Amino acid sequence: MPASTDVDDIRHVLQDLGTWAVVGCSASPMRDSFGVARFLQAKGKRVVPVNPAQQEILGETVYPDLAAAVAAGIDVEVVDVFRRADVAGRHVDEAIEIGAKAVWLQLGVIDEAAAERARAAGLVVVMDRCPKIEYPRLGR
Repeated sequence: MPASTDVDDIRHVLQDLGTWAVVGCSASPMRDSFGVARFLQAKGKRVVPVNPAQQEILGETVYPDLAAAVAAGIDVEVVDVFRRADVAGRHVDEAIEIGAKAVWLQLGVIDEAAAERARAAGLVVVMDRCPKIEYPRLGR
């Protein structure tokens, strides 16, 4: 059973972890990454946009990568990946390197090898799910 189906893990990440780095976050309100970031902010989460091509999104400074966010003193707890599955693994490895507590791979982003590396490093893994869908589904 993939980690993404563990309701307790999903609930823990949504309920207990407060700082979310959204990798691939877009400044365009038409993009899913923007909508999810805005949703997380509305739920009281701190959103840290990660995108080398942007300056500011949703009133937050955008960082070119996770290491830059950590260097700025941000304690990233969840790394939410809005990138293609074939490049998601590099961001999972970055999440491990910075000491994140969880990785969340968005709908359609499936990388079992990267998920295994994250689990082996002690991170909670949620894969092929969307927090904007899971939050109300779990009665939050």
